[in-house]
Amino acid sequence: MSLNRRHFLVTGLGAGAAAAVPAAAAHAEPEPDPAAETAQSLASRGLRTDPFTLGVACGDPDHEGFVLWTRLAQQPMAEDGLGGMPGRPFPVQWQVYADERARRVVRAGVSVATPEWGHSVHVEVSGLRPDREYWYRFRVGPYVSPLGRARTAPHPLSYGGALSMAFVSCAQYEHGYFTSYRHLAAERPDLILHLGDYQYEYTRDTYTIPGGNVRHHEGPETETLANYRQRHAQYKADPDLQAAHAAAPWLVVWDDHELDNNWAGEVPEKPEVPQPGFLSRREAAFRAYYENMPLRRASIPRGIDMQLYRRVRWGRMATFHMLDTRQYRDDQGCGDGYRDCPAAADPARSITGAAQEEWLLDGFRASRAQWDILGQQVFFAQRDNNAGPAKVTSMDAWDGYVASRRRITQGWMDAQVRNPVVLTGDVHAHWASDLKLDYDDPTGPSVGSELVASSISTGGDGADSDPAQHPFLAINPHLKFYNNQRGYVLTTIERDQLAADFKVVPQVRTPGADVHTRATYVIEDRVPGVQQTYLRPLDPALRLGRRITAEETVRLETERP
Repeated sequence: MSLNRRHFLVTGLGAGAAAAVPAAAAHAEPEPDPAAETAQSLASRGLRTDPFTLGVACGDPDHEGFVLWTRLAQQPMAEDGLGGMPGRPFPVQWQVYADERARRVVRAGVSVATPEWGHSVHVEVSGLRPDREYWYRFRVGPYVSPLGRARTAPHPLSYGGALSMAFVSCAQYEHGYFTSYRHLAAERPDLILHLGDYQYEYTRDTYTIPGGNVRHHEGPETETLANYRQRHAQYKADPDLQAAHAAAPWLVVWDDHELDNNWAGEVPEKPEVPQPGFLSRREAAFRAYYENMPLRRASIPRGIDMQLYRRVRWGRMATFHMLDTRQYRDDQGCGDGYRDCPAAADPARSITGAAQEEWLLDGFRASRAQWDILGQQVFFAQRDNNAGPAKVTSMDAWDGYVASRRRITQGWMDAQVRNPVVLTGDVHAHWASDLKLDYDDPTGPSVGSELVASSISTGGDGADSDPAQHPFLAINPHLKFYNNQRGYVLTTIERDQLAADFKVVPQVRTPGADVHTRATYVIEDRVPGVQQTYLRPLDPALRLGRRITAEETVRLETERP
């Protein structure tokens, strides 16, 4: 549906809603009157092409509203990170609609996009009805953004209907096309969680895949604010990613590549190499991350710090505890790879930091949700890759912080959390596992469940595989499923069960691959652990091609950048 300027202004100013100032632009300047800004004056002052090149997004919903986001950029790949925008504020009109045809305006206002915050817009909309679909768009001058779909959560005292929730991670632009984002958009879930590695910091051809990278990063390795803004813009300009953002509200958390591979707290990936500018790099990365994500005011970065862990409640059905396992962690104990490392068991070491750990345990004690879901970055369950007596595990995962993991697991047990579920990204493969308090006793009870999403594109095509042949499953009987293709996980959360469809695409080197469900696992109410209900056999066509071997899988897991 086309929306002319008169319709947008008249309905916007007559909707009875106050203008919302985004967190990033909450300065002392008065807001301009949008009626006084004509298309001609805006164009004459430098806005000559469509500035909505990076799409729109919605995030962090509650029962009466959500965050709306866009960022103005006439030239998204500008090296200075300013998107080809003039160095002045722009009034951006926004409207929220009760119908997909954008006829019934229910909230409207004006927000100011300033150059100090990369001309980003963050609007916190409130006063809406719970458990409803809404649609939204922005306008500046004669230009109108794409239409996005939003949703409010159920009332805190209501379960609402079944919750369709998808989660994703790891989208390396150079390694393949974002086909899975396009399929995810077509699913139209109620909620999407992105669990980290939204973008990658490397310069062109630094992180390569066999056969060569499919696409290329622009600019150097990201170290400055201009670098990070340009890299975010390159990713945001991808039409498949834009479609996924416009399809549903997102909850986002970062992992390492939003800043630097395998960083930990104030420590860079290679602490042995002097990097006096690392904290400035961290500040730039955090600022650019906020500018490019639909986050609330509480997440405005302050220097090198940014409040990203938070709780989002979906009525009584689910509470999402979104964790930050990078900013507050102790450095990896024995390097980043797989090690037999005594430091991993040191009770003084933490992957969350003391304050976040206590916040999480308090959340467990206060929860009355049917499902308590931890949205976080790195593998939670133990993954020992040594069949002998030595325990060889990844120092970059919760295995490198054993006491921290045990305290949190014991915390949800002590709080009698009804259904604890951990959602994970990072490892570029699908996994499903039971969680234990004591992994040295495989006969002990399961006390929770973990679902792991493969990458959107990182690692290239991947390959179909027989999960029973993965050596980790033989060594770790609590691990139940593995698949090395690209894709996402689509869940349906109801009061009696959580069903997880592991979606895969056969290849990402070329666009347009079909998607299918490789396996489905169910977690039943008050029954910790995952239960397989559907496993698609290996595609006969793929049997004729080369499949990754078990030994190669272990090597890739161990040596992965």
